[in-house]
Amino acid sequence: MAHLDFERAIAEVEQQIDRLQDLARERGLDVSAELRSLERKLHSLKRDVYENLTPIERVMVARHPNRPYTLDYLKLIFTDFIELHGDRLYRDDGSIVGGWARLDGRTVMVIGHQKGRDMKENLSRNFGMAHPEGYRKALRLMKMAEKFGRPVVTMIDTMGAYPGLGAEERGQAEAIARNLREMAALRIPTIAVVIGEGGSGGALALGVTDRLIMLENAVYSVISPEGCAAILWKSGAERDKAAAALKLTAADLRRLGVADLVIPEPAGGAHSDWERTASALKDALTGQLDELSAFSGDDLVQRRLDRYLQLGEWREVH
Repeated sequence: MAHLDFERAIAEVEQQIDRLQDLARERGLDVSAELRSLERKLHSLKRDVYENLTPIERVMVARHPNRPYTLDYLKLIFTDFIELHGDRLYRDDGSIVGGWARLDGRTVMVIGHQKGRDMKENLSRNFGMAHPEGYRKALRLMKMAEKFGRPVVTMIDTMGAYPGLGAEERGQAEAIARNLREMAALRIPTIAVVIGEGGSGGALALGVTDRLIMLENAVYSVISPEGCAAILWKSGAERDKAAAALKLTAADLRRLGVADLVIPEPAGGAHSDWERTASALKDALTGQLDELSAFSGDDLVQRRLDRYLQLGEWREVH
């Protein structure tokens, strides 16, 4: 498994465990006591490291290449997934996946950003950065869910919408803006989960929902720390300062009222234990959907409007 710079001490203990296990297999030794001691040390070390992460370190965890992606959660949490393709206008965009699935017997529409695990897949999925046809596909699926009266669950994990020339020619800004408007008016329960990095309008195009859930080490921001640093300080080297200023962590956004719920990750982050992370997310989704199912379509739209009008602070100047 790949390790981040601040995980070096964790990597060293993991290597000690691996070497001890190899030695036990080669020589037939009983090293159970030693292994238990190292495992306790590893767990304690992970807890200490991850409880004290800086904002930029949480950004690095959110981008970790071994974190579960949307398709991984679809396998771990949902059943009977049927993927749907295309926006019925231009093409299918692999950076956004979606389709029908079941969550504890409840039929839902699941839509999310999808990155690749290797260079070939990342190129086919454009590193999780959607073109306008990706957002139009997402909206098509949301409207289909509304037609059949089924909830929508979105999973956000993108650096941002793709800024290329072709995307702009095909109406990237319009596609994102349309999603914001149409999602605000959906008459069905909607939940967004930030599972990794939620960047700018590319993330927000799947994020105008009744509830916003964030994993503990996920981040959600109008711009990346690197982009912010380049604008404000004319140097990407100031990304640590920018990450702190942006208030992009799950804890920050919960305090600000942007996130409704933060799901704790296992010691060592979601990438260290997919199953436990998925189990916690499943419990959160079922609980939130149970609550939202009590509201009528009119109530959902009004409550959603009230929720977004209450975000932030402003003052009137005469």
